[in-house]
Amino acid sequence: MEMDNILTTNIHDLFMSRAIELAKQGRGHVSPNPMVGCVLVRDGDIIGEGYHEKFGGPHAEIMALRNARKDPLDSTAYINLEPCCITGKTPPCTTALIENGISEVYLGMLDPNPDVNGKGVEALEKAGIMVHVGILAEEAKRLNQSFNKWITQGMPWVIAKVAQSADGYMGINSETSIWLTGDVSRTHAHTLRSEVDAVLIGRQTALIDDPSLTVREVRGKNPKRVIMDTNRTLPLTLKIFNDKKADTYVLCSDKRFTQTQTHFCNYLPVKEENKKLSPVHALKTLAKEGISSVLIEGGQEILKSFIEAGVIDQIFIYTAPGKLDNAHLKNPIQLSEEWSVLEQENLGEDTLIIAEKGVECLQEL
Repeated sequence: MEMDNILTTNIHDLFMSRAIELAKQGRGHVSPNPMVGCVLVRDGDIIGEGYHEKFGGPHAEIMALRNARKDPLDSTAYINLEPCCITGKTPPCTTALIENGISEVYLGMLDPNPDVNGKGVEALEKAGIMVHVGILAEEAKRLNQSFNKWITQGMPWVIAKVAQSADGYMGINSETSIWLTGDVSRTHAHTLRSEVDAVLIGRQTALIDDPSLTVREVRGKNPKRVIMDTNRTLPLTLKIFNDKKADTYVLCSDKRFTQTQTHFCNYLPVKEENKKLSPVHALKTLAKEGISSVLIEGGQEILKSFIEAGVIDQIFIYTAPGKLDNAHLKNPIQLSEEWSVLEQENLGEDTLIIAEKGVECLQEL
């Protein structure tokens, strides 16, 4: 009997794992919606698969039903997130599952959106469908950590990215631009950029580097570009204002400016604290624009202000093998006890450490 239970559990995990893999294909295309995958199973065989491919498009359940190679009547659905029961840009997915005669549903987690939370399950059970919640729950939660935070806290998931020399310097000083890491790290960083809603930098980085902040080393969608420029003094000759490759936002002081939009930029006023823009209010302002994940690629000052505000969730530290002579620009990020290292890997000659706040170290799990 125990063997059967183990086997059954593993089969459920297997199908849910497939749903999660499908969901990942929507990364970078569905935000601020969550990534969702759906697998339809009948008589032990997968008869249909689907995932939410783009924002505003059909949800995973609808795609799986459309792609079904057999009648889905009496089949079992594996979905990493509770189906919606409200009409948004698309009709409720619970209705589609009920109308197509799905008999049983396995879910990774409930939808944290209070408009849906538990109500999707209720609608399915009311129609006589058996529902099980919590299959690969941790994996399901991690997959949509940006969405979960955005919907429950009104704040985006914040990743800080920093490149440093072997002795911990980001550069010589704040007036000059220098590239520290190699090609493999650059490609990795562009992949990371393609997976977030927005990339954020400060005025000084925009001025010194004149970056595009687009995805170039890999295939992927360009994130929105956010520049913190308190007094709106950046020259309009910068690439970000002229290349039309992505939406651009400038965060500025609410004491001096109101929200305005031009053909090249959206200006968003943000509260000031100690004559600097408040990182917390900046993030809340971006969340209201539908931005659920932000990658901070700024310099020392920006990193420092976001660290001190305690709003960073995850850190990517790329370390080059060489030391930097006569350097003054120290990396302000120190991995204290509140950070747990999730991953450590070699990228060519560089090393990458990924750390996250408030999680158990993977090695101890």
